[in-house]
Amino acid sequence: MYPSRNDEVFTWAAPPLKFGPGAIDEVGAEAAGMGLQRVLVLTDPRVRETGVPDRVRDGVQQVGVKCEVHEGVVVEPTDESIAEAVAFARAGSWDGYIAVGGGSAIDTAKAVDLLTTNDGDLLEYVAPPIGGGRRPERPLVPLIAIPTTAGTGSESTTICVVDLVSQRLKAGISHPRLRPTLAVVDPLITVPLPPEVTASSGMDVLMHALESYTAIRYDTKPAPDDVLRRPAFCGSNPISDVWCEHALRLVGRHLRTAVHNGRDVDARFQMALASTYAGTGFGNAGTHLPHASAYPIAGMADGYRAEGYPEMPMVPHGQAVSATGPAVFGWTYPAFPDRHLRAAELLSGQTFTRVDGAAALPHVLRELMADIGIPRSLRAFGFTEDDVPALADGAQKQTRQLAVVPRAVTRDALERILRSSL
Repeated sequence: MYPSRNDEVFTWAAPPLKFGPGAIDEVGAEAAGMGLQRVLVLTDPRVRETGVPDRVRDGVQQVGVKCEVHEGVVVEPTDESIAEAVAFARAGSWDGYIAVGGGSAIDTAKAVDLLTTNDGDLLEYVAPPIGGGRRPERPLVPLIAIPTTAGTGSESTTICVVDLVSQRLKAGISHPRLRPTLAVVDPLITVPLPPEVTASSGMDVLMHALESYTAIRYDTKPAPDDVLRRPAFCGSNPISDVWCEHALRLVGRHLRTAVHNGRDVDARFQMALASTYAGTGFGNAGTHLPHASAYPIAGMADGYRAEGYPEMPMVPHGQAVSATGPAVFGWTYPAFPDRHLRAAELLSGQTFTRVDGAAALPHVLRELMADIGIPRSLRAFGFTEDDVPALADGAQKQTRQLAVVPRAVTRDALERILRSSL
């Protein structure tokens, strides 16, 4: 009836949360309380070496619930690795899943849960224009998500991200049924993380919070044609804003310490809190241009190997999303000047005014990235000027993120951002 009317409603949701040292030892009781009888733990080999997945399995078995561990998850999951995990799960009979690991394990578990409870293949559910955008018709079984890094946020969201190998592009699936049934966050299990992984996952926290905080306001977006199909990313809103501000403040105070002194338990605790805050923020408000650019960056990089990660070519997600951050936030500044300055203040503890202008937040970001050893250019991943058009093509396909960018994203603007990020 009102095709030009702006939306007046925003949505906000998060799973039940257990947070604190030793929280993973309560997973067995939670599984039993859900009435589960056969549970599959999904993790990767490096995480399994820490002993955490087996500790979770043992706790589940102690309460009489049958439980097995599948360690076939790969870091930065692909459509191929997810197909293998789905085939393993279909060979058994599970009424619940537990993901133990970073975003790779949790996203893989979401995809496995989706494809073992609903028919069809992965690409049918990927967001258009890359995939079919199909919605699950049947409920998923319970999923308990246990992040082992302070950064993924996937334990709070409706989103599953996958690397489509044949298309050299990352893409996402999003639906409320993918949100985990329970998030269990235990800061102590992040203590052994290498500095490089701590830095990358910490930048993921930061970008979740920054992008959500600077996303287009929910009440300046067009109202949906179908209120039951309102996009998962509804834009910045009063509830997400609160958690994003808390996350930015904690990252600014504690990320450097967590990277350089990983055994500082308080820094680990505060970064786990920051990740939880940012996850609940971006899971509703949404990430925008840095994440849209990160998917082709990760999908197209050839031969880059990150220290602290498995010996395989890949760009860790936290590095991919932060690479264009300074350029993006210099460009988005005119949309929300005061909000960009506030974000710079929360991160740095300094005071900024409009005299500092668009340079303030990019400066704070570059300084932090330098301090924790995060690559600050696309050239670090092997990209050149010749790659800019293809990177822009990939970013333009990320409609979920582009819908909440606070400025209209023209092709020229996107290429200028990518070039300045070289």
